[in-house]
Amino acid sequence: MNRQVKILLVDDNEDSLIALEAVLRPLQQQLFKARSGQEAMKLMLRNDFAVVLLDVLMPGMDGFETAAHVKRLDQTRDVPIIFLTGTDTGAGAAFRGYAVGAVDYITKPFDPWVLRSKVAVFIDLFRKNVELQQQAALLCELVRGDGEPSGGCQILSGFAERLRAVEEKLAALGEDRPDDKGLTEAVKDLADRVAAMRAAFDSVVL
Repeated sequence: MNRQVKILLVDDNEDSLIALEAVLRPLQQQLFKARSGQEAMKLMLRNDFAVVLLDVLMPGMDGFETAAHVKRLDQTRDVPIIFLTGTDTGAGAAFRGYAVGAVDYITKPFDPWVLRSKVAVFIDLFRKNVELQQQAALLCELVRGDGEPSGGCQILSGFAERLRAVEEKLAALGEDRPDDKGLTEAVKDLADRVAAMRAAFDSVVL
């Protein structure tokens, strides 16, 4: 059974928070509420959230400023942010939202089904990432060697370096035959697979 994940709802309007809770409750996850950017930051430093739903128009530190702070911190920079805003924020608001690192920008009133489906995607991604980290840690333990606490991770680090070298050779191979579309596509597919493997090893040793 999949464990519950944490979702953060940030809005200075209590009625909006209640509405968001009602929309997301069917997902059966842990819902946290914050009524300001400062309160949101405190919660994010204490919890691992799968996604943050962030209102743009808030007194004091608004949504854009809050998102900028979130993206500056190593502990929170990878948390997905979905902006929620009214229709009176201006034409450039969406661009500004993406510029500060948001993954989506939704205008109120929103379709509950659409919002719920978007949040469900990030729940699934969060769970898969946790599972990958757990599997990588287990692999690190399995290849632990020489009695050294970090021996297994050192071996994995060596694998990652070798895969990086393979990536470079594949890139050079593709550049040598730019007119051969069949070869280019095959090399790209192989390079993508190698890159995914290297990313998995990197997630352990970083």
